Amino acid sequence: MDHLSLKQAPHLSPVSADRPPSDSEPTFALHDATISVTSITAEGRLAIEQTIADLSAKFVNLPAAQVDQEITSSLEILTNALGTDRTNLGQIDPKTGDIVITHTWTRPGVPPFAARVLKGVLPWLEERVMRGEISLAVHPADLPPEAAKERAYMESIGEKSSLVIPFRVGGKILGGFGTDNFHSHLRWDDASIARVQTVAEIFANALARKWADEELQALLAEIRELKDRLERENVYLRQEIQLEHCHSKIVGTSAKIREVLKKAEQVARTDSAVLILGETGTGKELLARTIHELSQRNAQAMVKVNCAALPSTLIESELFGREKGAYTGALAREIGRFELAHKSTIFLDEIGELPLDLQSKLLRVLQEGEFERLGSSRTRHTDVRVIAATNRNLQTMVKEGKFREDLYYRLNVFPITVPPLRERPEDIPALVWHIVKDLGKQMGRNVEGIHATTMSNLQSYAWPGNVRELRNVIERNLILNRGPIFRVQPALTPTDSTTKAHRRIKEVESDYLRQVLASTKWKIRGRNGAAEIVGLKATTLEARLKKLGIRRTNSI
Repeated sequence: MDHLSLKQAPHLSPVSADRPPSDSEPTFALHDATISVTSITAEGRLAIEQTIADLSAKFVNLPAAQVDQEITSSLEILTNALGTDRTNLGQIDPKTGDIVITHTWTRPGVPPFAARVLKGVLPWLEERVMRGEISLAVHPADLPPEAAKERAYMESIGEKSSLVIPFRVGGKILGGFGTDNFHSHLRWDDASIARVQTVAEIFANALARKWADEELQALLAEIRELKDRLERENVYLRQEIQLEHCHSKIVGTSAKIREVLKKAEQVARTDSAVLILGETGTGKELLARTIHELSQRNAQAMVKVNCAALPSTLIESELFGREKGAYTGALAREIGRFELAHKSTIFLDEIGELPLDLQSKLLRVLQEGEFERLGSSRTRHTDVRVIAATNRNLQTMVKEGKFREDLYYRLNVFPITVPPLRERPEDIPALVWHIVKDLGKQMGRNVEGIHATTMSNLQSYAWPGNVRELRNVIERNLILNRGPIFRVQPALTPTDSTTKAHRRIKEVESDYLRQVLASTKWKIRGRNGAAEIVGLKATTLEARLKKLGIRRTNSI
């Protein structure tokens, strides 16, 4: 930052900051010979010398944190040694050009200097400081015509004399050191000006060390923050990789799974919210990762939050972060998943389990990209693409008052339903081979084939746990059966509730058709035939009877 002290300056012989005035080169000319002028006495010069020696010793190894305090206290000592009334250290704000007084000491009864003076208020003085020229005025009348603003300022506050010395840091003019007199007109000799320059250099060097230390501490803090963030991301990624190592892509070629992938490709190019629906174990998270990997945000890892796996007391801090001391046990500041997912994708699994009191905060993030850490009032902003998933019926939950309607519509911008495994049995062979090879590699197994009856058995099973259950069954049987041909023993039995429901429906249908056929004496075609009664084409009914295993017997 640039520095400047608001002291007035004379005109006649500008004195370079690098070269004090000589005896043959007067720096002022009094316009009134009757004005009383005082000079610095021998005792005063001795006091100045002693003060400089003390300041030099004080600031040699002064810690950066104490620099400001010591400069301010030193200004009082220096002002008394100089015999002046007000001393300031000023800096020029590099952004605005305003003069900012950073350190000051003023005698009681003397008007204090303004904390900030806008650029252009004292233009002549500003220009001299930036050129590195000392400005010395024994009397306001010594100022040249172009310093009219400076002269008017001195006269308005009763300032009689002023000395302003620019100071540099690293060869660059950053501000000025100034001292003013209000009780008499003070004449400065060359030696005294040179001593004040020395003081300005002492303060400048101390400030330079302080600024360098502050910059270093800021960089170190930034490095620590980046290091902590990378460590959190690395740990998170290692956890995610461990969970998902066997799923590198979506496996399947059925029409239903191709339709799902087509929708994923369409929405991936946008930042729209996606709601993935489907039964447990169908691969909703895998689909979310596919969408993320196809998006423009794939340079960063997708961040996952399982809303059902966290207690309600912790899920807010998990999502939005917390400050140290936010609650009992919060011993350190921690950023949340939304902050971690900035410029990336966040996957909210089991969104239907999110407590109602947090749904409004989630809605705010979705709509405005704003949130606050737990225990903080500071609003933070994030740019996150949200993908949510659930196996629950959110519309029913909305009607029951268990899920916010506005949040549901905000999430349901682009819904994708992942079909259960029982609705795409043609994908089972490819899935089985994919999982067998992957698990076999982990276990050091070389599986050469899959027994035909095993594959048929796997395809006929309804898989209430979907792909997750299929993987568990395969892993269990790989452990139990060490041969080169994979087989499932004992054979799976359709005992799940879904399969039972399907069996009951088939039994009801079979009983109904048998009753209709009995009433028509097995007449299928024509008027009052079974096909007409059940509302099917005769060929369709015949195919249905064949599929259900219904044959004409002597009892019919």
